[in-house]
Amino acid sequence: MSDLNQRIEAMYQADRRGAWLFVIALWVVILFVLFMSWPYIPDQGVRIVVALAAAAVLIFNTASVMAMLRNYAEDKAFIYGLDLKHLDEMRKGR
Repeated sequence: MSDLNQRIEAMYQADRRGAWLFVIALWVVILFVLFMSWPYIPDQGVRIVVALAAAAVLIFNTASVMAMLRNYAEDKAFIYGLDLKHLDEMRKGR
């Protein structure tokens, strides 16, 4: 494997880890807020709406991150190759 391919793979894996850490943090925060605010929601109808809204946010954001990572995997040579090219040019310019 060439040096460029290794650098591309390293950048992709770092972005992938960051994206999944964001999803995990999102789930923790949304569920924490839902759990902490649940006792203060007196109406059962509002509780259902809040729970459905939280579920929708979690499902759609998780699905969008999965789609983003799938697209990154397909085009990582172009995406990260271009980034690395510009980073190398900036380093040469210093």
